[in-house]
Amino acid sequence: MSTQTATHSHGVRSVLLAVTVIAGLLSAADGRAADPSGEAVYRESCAACHESGENRAPSLEVLRHLSAEAVLTTLREGTMAYVGETLPPGAAAAVAAYLGRGTGTLTARSTPTCPDAEWSDPHSAPHWTGWAQDLSNTRFQRSGFARLDAAAVPRLQLRRAFGLADSERARGAPAVAGGRVFVGARNGSVFALEAKSGCTVWEFKAQAEVRTAVLLSPSGPEGRWTAYFGDTRANLYALDAISGTQIWWTRLDEHRAATLTGSPVEFEGRLYVGLSSIEKFTGASSRYPCCAFRGSLAAIDASNGERIWNTRTIPEEPTPRKRNRKGVMQHGPSGAGIWSAPTVDTKLRRVYVTTGDNYSDPPTPDSDASIAYDLGSGERLWSRQFTEGDSYNMSCNAGADKVNCPEANGPDYDFGASAMLVELEGGNRLLVAGQKSGMVHAVDPDEHGAIVWQRRVGKGGKLGGIQFGPAGDSENAYVAVSDYRGPRPDSVGGITAIRLSDGSVVWDRPEFRCPAGRKGCSPAQSAAVTAIPGAVFSGSLDGFLRAYSTVDGEVLWSHDTIREYWGTVNGVWAKGGSTDGPGPVVVDGMVYVNSGYGQFGSIPGNVLLALGIDDE
Repeated sequence: MSTQTATHSHGVRSVLLAVTVIAGLLSAADGRAADPSGEAVYRESCAACHESGENRAPSLEVLRHLSAEAVLTTLREGTMAYVGETLPPGAAAAVAAYLGRGTGTLTARSTPTCPDAEWSDPHSAPHWTGWAQDLSNTRFQRSGFARLDAAAVPRLQLRRAFGLADSERARGAPAVAGGRVFVGARNGSVFALEAKSGCTVWEFKAQAEVRTAVLLSPSGPEGRWTAYFGDTRANLYALDAISGTQIWWTRLDEHRAATLTGSPVEFEGRLYVGLSSIEKFTGASSRYPCCAFRGSLAAIDASNGERIWNTRTIPEEPTPRKRNRKGVMQHGPSGAGIWSAPTVDTKLRRVYVTTGDNYSDPPTPDSDASIAYDLGSGERLWSRQFTEGDSYNMSCNAGADKVNCPEANGPDYDFGASAMLVELEGGNRLLVAGQKSGMVHAVDPDEHGAIVWQRRVGKGGKLGGIQFGPAGDSENAYVAVSDYRGPRPDSVGGITAIRLSDGSVVWDRPEFRCPAGRKGCSPAQSAAVTAIPGAVFSGSLDGFLRAYSTVDGEVLWSHDTIREYWGTVNGVWAKGGSTDGPGPVVVDGMVYVNSGYGQFGSIPGNVLLALGIDDE
């Protein structure tokens, strides 16, 4: 792996579009001629997926939030470029022009409006940096940094909105440090905004969508404050946090389906980053030689981007196994990607990750697991699997051709959430992780992952159970449930408080029904949870952000994010949608939250909101 310092390429990248159109687009290469009309190409090759109600494919309405440039770049240069290469000449451009002829106001670019905004030492003021603010991934903001207590939460109201151009989803986790708000976007932009006003200090263009949190650390060259983040093409970046100038970038995995969704963490000058891939989705195509990607955890020198070690979650290399019904060779084992931020144990000098499922046969003991590695060497120390035989890709879905579906055909109960490392009264410690199965698992990190307790909080499912993860304080874990059943009001959601000492339920608050007439609505709660003393914040696919009392689950406050935002601070028209993915960030009396998630049947949107109390 070599570190790159050349100028990064321009262009919008999107895994989402390429992944979800794959079955339809490849049909043009199966002997059917492509019509030069973009609408005809869409109807022939795309509509079966996008208008079938399949919850992993965005609707035509959602696709039309994008520009033609964004669609075409996806098919020509994005992570899934080889899909576009299978189309007849002119077909990609035609369908891009057809899909991208929608809302032009979303394509307006932001420009720096306060490049000389003051920068302050992040250590000297309240901040939230990275995915969870701490190495233990508890997503708990202490009172001195939150400067917001439960009594004041009901007074929160909208202060500012920032529009994310050419986006149908807002899933880049915000971070706040040095008097600035940092956030990534679907079109590859990373913004530094002045926290007081929301004006743009600088904008950087990455090579693909940025959905990781931005990590701020003085571990750059010569102790410079540096912003670290990854994109969905498995590139890791380091920028000067003050100016936005690129210091280095490096590609962490050469597999074309590799992606980086888990935020980097830093300890003693090293970045720890987990890698996953989109082969679960590309495996839906009968022409795809599924699958050969294996998840990995990398340790990177924060000062220069050089790799220190890289360890695969599956030790065995994939080999050819058999041909599918179309004669395409299948490979395995594969999968066990790391979708979330690693958890660092400074006491035992270990790093913990949770893994996804396998994509192809044979299933391995490394999928759907918590794994411990040595911080210094990357050596695996122990692994604890929670669901056996979980090999799955989208070829297994209802309505799919099943050609690449593994014989194991598992339930897709992987982990999308980080594990929380917590210390109990008396010094005992737990590693607590929520799974898509609907289970919360607590293991003893000091006893090789021995199970201490397990608690079911949801039914589980492919988009069910615990998605992006809980929060925790000194007593409880607060777990949001997403038992998503499609955009309908009877989906199961809610939030549960679990006593960390024994796994018992402290309180349970069921989901709220969708507002009448809200199209595409679901009350499932899959976004990451955030806690402050006395209150816990949880977003919902219905577009609401709610705050609950940590004592009894009483709703302290709620805010409907779904509306049009014409007066954004950067002049980009925006709208709110489902609140999903990263949870809210609470810093210095302000709450920052994304709204909009045009994926998996959720409500699209493209806005970052800042909420505060009274006068700032």
